[in-house]
Amino acid sequence: MAQILDPIPNEHRNSILCCYVNATNQIQIARITNIAKWYFERVVFPGQRLVFEALPEALLEIHTGMMASAILSDTIPCDRLSINDGRDDDIDDDGMSDSANRDKNQTIDTTDNRNQKNITSLKSILVSAS
Repeated sequence: MAQILDPIPNEHRNSILCCYVNATNQIQIARITNIAKWYFERVVFPGQRLVFEALPEALLEIHTGMMASAILSDTIPCDRLSINDGRDDDIDDDGMSDSANRDKNQTIDTTDNRNQKNITSLKSILVSAS
């Protein structure tokens, strides 16, 4: 994922993909300042999802406040915001992971079993009614 405005310094190759959601009703400023030669700052509106690349050791500062003032309300390690463990080896050609495929198949099997039970009960009702 390219961050055109604030690219991670070239000497760092182990970036992770992160996601932060502003679950408040206030505008927030998300900022990373603890990485040498890199400064990251974004405005995050209420309900907005911010997806960004960072280093695992980066700390995301969340500043919340009104118009002219903001207070540091939280500091979150970026490795806790990671949405990609860096392993793409379990992704299928259709873009679904093995675990997602298993969940999907399990849901289909459960639905099929439920439908089969409903059909069996309907058959018995129809047989007894005739």
